[in-house]
Amino acid sequence: MDAVVLVAVAGVFAIVTGMNDGGALLATGLKLPTVRPATGILTLVVMVALVPLATHAVALTFVNRLATFEGPGARTAMTIAVLSALVVVTVLSARGRPTSLTLAIVGGLTGAGLGWGLPVSAGWVALVLAFGLAAPFVGGIVAWGVTRLLVQTTTSRGLSRWHRAGFGVQTVAYAANDGQKMLAVFMIAIGFRDTPPAYTSLVALLFAIGSMYGLPKAGRTLGQEIIASRPLHGVAAELASGLAVIACALVGMPVSMTQTVAGGLIGAGVAQGGGGRVRWYAAVKIVVAWLLTLPASALLAGVVAFVLART
Repeated sequence: MDAVVLVAVAGVFAIVTGMNDGGALLATGLKLPTVRPATGILTLVVMVALVPLATHAVALTFVNRLATFEGPGARTAMTIAVLSALVVVTVLSARGRPTSLTLAIVGGLTGAGLGWGLPVSAGWVALVLAFGLAAPFVGGIVAWGVTRLLVQTTTSRGLSRWHRAGFGVQTVAYAANDGQKMLAVFMIAIGFRDTPPAYTSLVALLFAIGSMYGLPKAGRTLGQEIIASRPLHGVAAELASGLAVIACALVGMPVSMTQTVAGGLIGAGVAQGGGGRVRWYAAVKIVVAWLLTLPASALLAGVVAFVLART
C-alpha cells in the first residue's frame, strides 16, 4: 500500500516539477524565436528521458546520501518528504513568492529522515546546501562574462546560433541534475537503483504535462519580474546556468536550475547597463522565498514524520 501511495505522489511531484521548472527553462529564451515553445518542451522531454540512462548520480544523492531511505517505513518517510515540499512550494507560490522545488525536496528529505529516525548525513546535507547557495552566484558571474563577450563578438543574427547552443546545454544540464529529483522519488517508490528506460520515459511525460501548464506563469516571473529582459540576457543566462549546473552534476551535487537561471539573468543585466536593469525588489522577494523554503520544508516534514513514526 505504501508503494502505491508513493507512486501516485511521485507522479504528482513530476507534474508539479514540470510546472515549476519546465516553464522557467523555456522562459529565458522566449524573446528569441529560434526555439519555439513546442520544440523546447519536446527537447526537454527527450533529455529528461535519455540523460539519466547515462548518469543518475544526482538521483542517488537524493535517495541515499542525504538520508538513507531503506528499510521499514522508508517509503512513508519519502512520501512525507515529497508532500511537505509540495505544500511549502504551493503556499509560497500562492503568496507571490516563487521558489525552488529542489530546495524544498532537500529540506523535506532531511526533515523526514530525522523525524522518522533514518540515517541522515550531516556532511552531505551541508555540502548540498553549500553548492545550492553558490550556484546562483556562479551563474551570475559566468553570465556577466558571457554577456560581455557576446556584446563584443556577436551580431543579432549570430545570437540565434548561441541561443540554440545555450538551450541545448541547459536541457542537458537540467536532465543530469535538477530534474533527477523526480526520478529519485520513483526509485524509492518502486525499489530500483538503475534507470530503466520505461521509468525515465514516464517521468519525462509527466514533466512535459506540467511544463506546458506552467510556461506562461514562469515566463512572467523570470522574463519580466527580475529584469527588463532582452534576448541577449536570456542567451547568456542559458549558457551560464547550463555550464554551472553541469559542473555540479559531475560531482553528484543537486542544485536548482531556476535559481541558477535567475542568478544568470541578474548577472547579464548587470553586465549590460549596470544594476539599473535589475528589479532588485523582485529579486529580493525571490531570495527571501528561497531562504524560507528549505527550513520550512524540513520542519514540516520532520514534525509529521516524528508524529507518524510514533503512532
